[in-house]
Parts: sequence; C-alpha cells; structure tokens
Amino acid sequence: MSNGTKVAIGGVVVGLILLAFIPLWLFFLIIIGIPAAAYLTLDSSQRRRLRRVTRRQIGR
Repeated sequence: MSNGTKVAIGGVVVGLILLAFIPLWLFFLIIIGIPAAAYLTLDSSQRRRLRRVTRRQIGR
C-alpha cells in the first residue's frame, strides 16, 4: 500500500471519529475552513501557480 493511500485512509478514519464527537455544522466548517485558510496563507505568486496547475489538469 502506498503512502498516499495510507494518508487517505487515515484522513477518512479521523473524519469519521470527528463526525461522531462534534456537531455536523462544525464538522463542515472545519472541512471547508482548513483548505480556505491554507489558500489565504499563500502569497500572490503561489496562488497564480496553483491556479495555473489546476486549470492545466482540468483541461486534460
């Protein structure tokens, strides 16, 4: 099993545990808030690069 698969399985397990112990609205706030906060910490050149890579992968 690759490291990426192990990380994905671990993320699902942690998500299910969190879902059992915190309210649903807070769970979704965390799911959306963490990636949004990470994106906002990037500087403008990193954001441009991320958008360019994302567009290129969508156009395959």
